[in-house]
Amino acid sequence: MRYALIGCGRISTNHIYAALENHLEIAAVCDIVPEHMEQLLEKHNLNRDSRIKRYTDYKKMISENDLELISIATESGSHAGIALDCIEKGIHVIIEKPMAMSLEDADRIIELSERTGVKVSACHQNRFNTAVQEMRRALEAGRFGKLSHGSVHVRWNRNEEYYRQAPWRGTWEQDGGALMNQCIHGIDLLRWMMGDEIEEVYGVTRQRFHDYLEAEDVGMAVVQFKNGAVATIEGTTNVYPKNLEETLYLFGEEGTVKLGGKSTNNIDIWEFADERETDAANQRLQEEAANVYGNGHARLFADMAGAMREDRQPYVDARAGRRALELVLAIYKSQKEKIPVKLPLRNFACEEMREEF
Repeated sequence: MRYALIGCGRISTNHIYAALENHLEIAAVCDIVPEHMEQLLEKHNLNRDSRIKRYTDYKKMISENDLELISIATESGSHAGIALDCIEKGIHVIIEKPMAMSLEDADRIIELSERTGVKVSACHQNRFNTAVQEMRRALEAGRFGKLSHGSVHVRWNRNEEYYRQAPWRGTWEQDGGALMNQCIHGIDLLRWMMGDEIEEVYGVTRQRFHDYLEAEDVGMAVVQFKNGAVATIEGTTNVYPKNLEETLYLFGEEGTVKLGGKSTNNIDIWEFADERETDAANQRLQEEAANVYGNGHARLFADMAGAMREDRQPYVDARAGRRALELVLAIYKSQKEKIPVKLPLRNFACEEMREEF
């Protein structure tokens, strides 16, 4: 399977690793900074592979090569435009989160991909964490019973050095704030677990320690689901002095689960009324991860390759990516208007938050 990567920054090493793990043929890489491509390829001992073409113009790359799969790992504000160009060429796409910065662009991706039959996967790789998969299996088996409530906490640190590495970080046009960038994985998991269909969201965001940014560094929200359950969201990059945790709680009439670790990669609490032999192993489950991005990229790539071979939807498709984006944007809209926001949300964009702080 001929694969190419667009964007060779911070997350790109996970994409190349995933491509290698899945035995994809890496045909090309693209970045506007040539040194970024060379550093990435050298890290994976690919810098001397003359078969891998280098491009600084992704449009030239997709025109000159017969590619089957591309992953997009550029700054968030360019995701949608690049994805649409790739879909137009008939190339299947994995889009790093968030899939777009506006619901209008997300809908354009969904419409074009469904009309052309091109597969699109939103890169919410934490859905493939072992702990997350165990929670999902228990949920689908009905072990929680009636859901009461849930919560997600993303308590991380991003200092000035991180934000100064790239001028687009923390801008409304290209990135958004802590909720859109760092916390959207946890937000995706919370919505996925609790029923997807949301009635109303009330959110509050602030910029407390990063006054050189445009966007928020802390956000909180209360979410009312149509099934009657409620949830809370806490996301921040203000934790001193380093990343603390990403936790996901789910409380049901007959079960309680807490996923913990740096990226919901461990099971901290696993209690159910209908005890099973497998529960003992889950009560001690810890999945080692090299960083907060976890181990899910390789699994997401494997699923995408399977979706292409089997002509099915990816496990995390474009509509899933839109739902995560919609919830973040609903929190932003609530902050902007100072009122609860009803869902579904039709049109809202990150840029509408300009000068909020």
